[in-house]
Amino acid sequence: MSDVKQKNILLTVKNIVKNYASGNETLHILKGIDLEIEQGDSVAIRGSSGSGKSTLLNIIGGLDKTDEGSVFIGIDKKIDITALSEKEMSVYRSKHIGFIFQFHYLLKDFTALENIMLPAFIAGMKKKEAIERAAALLADVNLENRKGHFPSQLSGGERQRVAVARSMVNDPQIILADEPTGNLDPQNRDMAAALLYESAQKRGKTLIVVTHDRKVAGKASVCFSLENGKLLEEEGISD
Repeated sequence: MSDVKQKNILLTVKNIVKNYASGNETLHILKGIDLEIEQGDSVAIRGSSGSGKSTLLNIIGGLDKTDEGSVFIGIDKKIDITALSEKEMSVYRSKHIGFIFQFHYLLKDFTALENIMLPAFIAGMKKKEAIERAAALLADVNLENRKGHFPSQLSGGERQRVAVARSMVNDPQIILADEPTGNLDPQNRDMAAALLYESAQKRGKTLIVVTHDRKVAGKASVCFSLENGKLLEEEGISD
């Protein structure tokens, strides 16, 4: 009897190619990217500005299209998101993906609690349940005492922690974080990064973080670097 643990591969990226036209030349951003990510893993992708790491994240999240290749999500039943219609892609993003960006994109006229619950309410969740879920997520990021505050009344670190909570309100399978600490000072960076990883682990989410920050990447269970359009696994990265 084999003792080898069966892998629960949630996300499979196969031969992703992405090019951009720039004047008379073609920029080859992604050159046949292959990647498998297990359910519940935390994965960091490092790379310099312009390396294509955000492009790869946007393709996984259904915000950008590939020139070649496919992205599959699911364990038992795999969905090829590159074959989805625009309407189906919108449903995919709403149900399966939580996004966190470098800029928090909180709505200025809504409180922290309202900013978190709004995506769930829009997706059809009853208001009472959406509020309860938002309140629990605020507690996860240690901001339950700031639920009635507007974004202008929160620090940069607090705003990004609200964004972390908001990304999980629809109970997505995958959290995609694009330079989530890029605008924060070192102290707030460390706090926001720790809460992001801890919240994802607590709720069993698969987390993919793209960052240029070695310290943020070091918190992930697996780390890759994206160089010259190719993805390379890194070893010895730790926080």
